[in-house]
Amino acid sequence: MGFDKADIMKCTKYLYFLFILFWVVLSCSKDDTSNEIESGFSKIKQNVVVKTNRKPMGSGVLMQAFYWDVPAGGTWWDVVSSKIDSWNKAGVDAIWLPPVSKAQNGRYSMGYDLYDYYDFGEYDQKGSVETRFGSRTELESLISTAHENGINVIADIVINHNSGGDLEPNEFAGKETYTKFDPLSNMFARTKYDFHPNDRYNADIGVFGGFPDLSHKKTYVQDWLWKRNNSVAKYYIDTMKFDGYRFDYVKGFEPWVAREFRESTGVFGVGEYWDRNVDALKVWTDRAQMSAFDFACYYSMRDAFMGDDLNALSGDMLWKRNALRAVTFVTNHDTNEIYTNKLLAYAYILTHEGYPAIFYRDYEDWLNKSKMNNLIWIHNNLASGNTSMLWADNDEYVARRNGVEGRPGLIVYINISNFWKERWVYTNWSARKIKDYTGNSGWEPSTQEGKWVKIEAPPKGYTVWSLK
Repeated sequence: MGFDKADIMKCTKYLYFLFILFWVVLSCSKDDTSNEIESGFSKIKQNVVVKTNRKPMGSGVLMQAFYWDVPAGGTWWDVVSSKIDSWNKAGVDAIWLPPVSKAQNGRYSMGYDLYDYYDFGEYDQKGSVETRFGSRTELESLISTAHENGINVIADIVINHNSGGDLEPNEFAGKETYTKFDPLSNMFARTKYDFHPNDRYNADIGVFGGFPDLSHKKTYVQDWLWKRNNSVAKYYIDTMKFDGYRFDYVKGFEPWVAREFRESTGVFGVGEYWDRNVDALKVWTDRAQMSAFDFACYYSMRDAFMGDDLNALSGDMLWKRNALRAVTFVTNHDTNEIYTNKLLAYAYILTHEGYPAIFYRDYEDWLNKSKMNNLIWIHNNLASGNTSMLWADNDEYVARRNGVEGRPGLIVYINISNFWKERWVYTNWSARKIKDYTGNSGWEPSTQEGKWVKIEAPPKGYTVWSLK
């Protein structure tokens, strides 16, 4: 059967009529449809802008956005949200949150006794719907607020141990154990086969507090922790929109576990390898292929500032081995041993190499915020290049950052004595005027042709010098 010319003309007119009708309908609904389309593109565009506008991790400072026993009652996420704008202006590039998932003690837990990885404050289990810190909605709002301000968000993740399971007979342990986990999220249920000892593995390198110890060599555990599309690792990044992990108690499992967990998403990772032995820290970071908190630096600073001997700062530290893998800190939720000369300790980490972490209570409650902001500015704007130590004795410490890519670097002078100190130092600048960017000294000396200059530091204080 064929079509003659008249039939073809009729079909053409009919198609043309349908085409016109389509555009009329589209035009009539433009206010609704186009707005929805534009809104959708706006959201996509906004997401792209937020993601690309986020500060590079390590370009500023890391804020530990909690302390042990922050107020319970589900308000903490809102408290942190209220700080984001000021932290952004101060130069913070990332915040580190406490464990965000539901733990054994529900609203009273700090999160390290983790029960349900996928309950962020939305299921009525373990005595509450919300976590100690708030609801899932409030957490998501906090993360969104941080991202809108260009700030990354680091999740504290506990993958060594769990807590809050029900009793079940356990022939591998020879007794009943609290290893039966039936979370209301219906994600990552666990039994005695997923903890040590089990049908295949008796133990790994460490247990914590008698809690059920996850068996990371088990395929089922690996699948749920990092291999599945909705694994814990991927859910935290893809769904909850975190930007990295802080791994709790990494001495409890092999470095390859943290490495594979982090590499499954390719984000930033830092491990809590609590050891002042710099060789052990370096080995762990090499094997885990991520950063670690620089406990070698922490204990050296404790010896220096609490022991009144700045020679201790000459010791070996992780940042001196590999600055790109060192997260330096003065205080955290577990340690507060540097309480004398603490601001001087911050002057040390904020002028030296490594990625410095600021403790919430030091910044918000205990130390002079203006001086902390000044040190953060110095870190973000002047502290560049490798480090040359120029002097160390009981009372004085002087070091030079040598600058890089057009940035002049700095010289930091720390003095823990009760008197003003002066010292001639060798700079990278010939016949140039310099100034103290802390405001602790009014001098504005000029370096000699041979690059030498005399600088000073106040009693129990510090100065930071760079080109004027």
